[in-house]
Amino acid sequence: MSLMELMQSVPTAFVGICTLLGLIVGSFLNVVIHRLPKMMESGWRQQCAELRGEQPIDTAVYNLIIPRSACPHCSHNIGALENIPVLSYLWLKGKCKACGAAISPRYPLVEAISGLLCGFAAWHFGFGWAAVAALPLIWALLALTAIDFDTQLLPDDLTLPLLWAGLLFNSTNIYTDLHSAVLGAVFGYLALWVVYWLFKLTTGKEGMGYGDFKLLAALGAWMGWQLLPLIILLSSVVGAVIGIILIVAANHGRQVPIPFGPYLAGGGLIALFWGQTLTQSYLQLLAAP
Repeated sequence: MSLMELMQSVPTAFVGICTLLGLIVGSFLNVVIHRLPKMMESGWRQQCAELRGEQPIDTAVYNLIIPRSACPHCSHNIGALENIPVLSYLWLKGKCKACGAAISPRYPLVEAISGLLCGFAAWHFGFGWAAVAALPLIWALLALTAIDFDTQLLPDDLTLPLLWAGLLFNSTNIYTDLHSAVLGAVFGYLALWVVYWLFKLTTGKEGMGYGDFKLLAALGAWMGWQLLPLIILLSSVVGAVIGIILIVAANHGRQVPIPFGPYLAGGGLIALFWGQTLTQSYLQLLAAP
């Protein structure tokens, strides 16, 4: 029996393989979350230097592969046995093997969340393209969430490929038809673009960034225009609840911006798994006498 036949005939095998894949990719997502903003900043400095007619500032190669991952405290290169998702963190007791400095718990948390969400997607959709397509969506949203929390940026390097991937997958009607996906991308962008300009014209301030427009456009491309109201509603509710908690419990200043991207990502994931069910339940509730 081939691996493909095993996954198709044994659901638990498919769930287990997707969970393992999620853990492995989650480890790489930590690299993306840490390095991509630095790569963007380096690129901006390079562009500014070129506009001023100066020599490039950064000459060392720095990307998602080079240099090797290392401890930020002692520069100890992370070996293969120290890079096993979640298990290495537990084995090392959350400390660097060389210098004993604390390792951020975010690393195993991202890996675990990636693994759990991928396993859940495999269980929820079952063997097929719907589950397979859900994996890159989960990985992109997880990376965008962490980057936005850290930097209040939603990189085009992630949001734009995510948008095109949604249109590509739905060209075969995986989650919705292509027509609905295209309209979802257009209306998703315009919805927050209109809110942005209304808020700016009214208050003179910018309430959100252009990355939020692109992220909602990407979610619209994945799930169709019909689920956009639900995604926006879920994102607003989650954002309001967490924002209040941060202000009250964590002494988060009212003037300190709260990124909206993570809440869009959360609303998008809820819509991915239960969007159709929630929408149908709402419509049935309205139709009830």
